Amino acid sequence: MPKISVEIPAELLADLDEHVGDDGKFVNRSDAVRASIRKNLDLLDEIDARHDRLDGDRASTAAESRGGADE
Repeated sequence: MPKISVEIPAELLADLDEHVGDDGKFVNRSDAVRASIRKNLDLLDEIDARHDRLDGDRASTAAESRGGADE
């Protein structure tokens, strides 16, 4: 899996960290970021589909390649 580097404001990172760890929804930051990206891309695909900016095959293929909708 490729690695990327992202600069995130401290406040946003603190909010993210509230959802990570033993008491959080995600095991680690990477898991949280991946889930967030998947969800955001799915939402963007839905918006594009509503505005006829995606053909049907592209929308379903994009979601499948991301592992479908995450929680």
